[in-house]
Amino acid sequence: MHAIVSGRVQGVGYRVTTFDEARRLRLAGWVRNRWDGTVEVLAEGNEATLRLFLDYLHRGPWGASVTSVAEEWSEAAGAPQPFQVKHTA
Repeated sequence: MHAIVSGRVQGVGYRVTTFDEARRLRLAGWVRNRWDGTVEVLAEGNEATLRLFLDYLHRGPWGASVTSVAEEWSEAAGAPQPFQVKHTA
């Protein structure tokens, strides 16, 4: 699953808590801030676990205000394991 999260999602711990949630769920992939103020996420795992993770992406941490999550689903392509935080792109 690839997702772009919009709203107040930078400067509120969104990336770090997303990392923590993905690790807790044992997902592969990464999260990073983007220069346009959104957060980008790539996650791989079983569908049920990814749906739980997607629920988290819609909420985010306390202080975040998610306005939208644009998601795309595709077959797993070997995302990094364990889940990582990448540099801003």
